[in-house]
Amino acid sequence: MEIIQTSVAGTLESSDIMITVEPAPSGIQIEPEIQIELKSVVEKQFGKDILRVVRQTLSDLQVKAAKVTVVDKGALDCTIEARLKTAVYRAAGSGNYIWNT
Repeated sequence: MEIIQTSVAGTLESSDIMITVEPAPSGIQIEPEIQIELKSVVEKQFGKDILRVVRQTLSDLQVKAAKVTVVDKGALDCTIEARLKTAVYRAAGSGNYIWNT
């Protein structure tokens, strides 16, 4: 899925997550890349798990290049996945939602 615009999903409420998805920064790159910036109140305990869910969801959606900013307030994996999918579909300008990937 190609990211064509910036989008946001989620909130900064407790037990939620705010995810911003943007097109990858332009420049001379041989291969597209995904940049992930994580800020979390539970980063020391669950940072690796949050990044794993983000990377897997992006892979499932076939996102090859994007900048993803994640601000977590203790969200569960299912919430992370739902917010990220919403942000990606919005950023791609896609109405072809496939929620069960």
